[in-house]
Amino acid sequence: MASWIKMINDDDADSDLREALDAARTPHGTIDNVMRVHSLRPNTMHGHMKLYRAVLHDGANTLPTWLQEVIGSYVSLLNECDYSYANHWKNAAHLIGNKSRADSIEHALKKRRLTDAFDGAELAVLQYAETLTLTPGKMKETDVRALQDAGLDDGQILEANQIIGYFNYVNRCLNGLGVTTQGDVIGYYSD
Repeated sequence: MASWIKMINDDDADSDLREALDAARTPHGTIDNVMRVHSLRPNTMHGHMKLYRAVLHDGANTLPTWLQEVIGSYVSLLNECDYSYANHWKNAAHLIGNKSRADSIEHALKKRRLTDAFDGAELAVLQYAETLTLTPGKMKETDVRALQDAGLDDGQILEANQIIGYFNYVNRCLNGLGVTTQGDVIGYYSD
């Protein structure tokens, strides 16, 4: 079972759901469980897809794509969301393109020893992600000022904020409905 609630398969989909499923197809031609779990309410699938694409796959984003995936992976680790971590760490490792570097980054993330693999703006944005994920009510203006001082512009800060917010949303959706990767193709990029 890929979730704790019913998920409708393609053959049983009505026209509204078929439209949502077609919009959510991966580059592999499949529907990941993160989207299929919305099958009882296609409008939420449409909303989720729109948010996902705006946050992680928009050409206007200027944070490096590998870093966007690392941010999402770190938030997912902090939230103990195995589903998102499996997918987005695979993406991050692919985009990093250097197995040794990817391994050292993954080790640092898992041990929450960010300074072992990061400094400067990368470190600042991951520290911001940790604070916003674990203690959102304790955020202060100085948290954003630290990002600016590290060299991020306000647009990049907004990008990071939205990535962090998106992963906190999706991690809670997935964990709250028991969604697994069973039957999914893991990662966005084909190997």
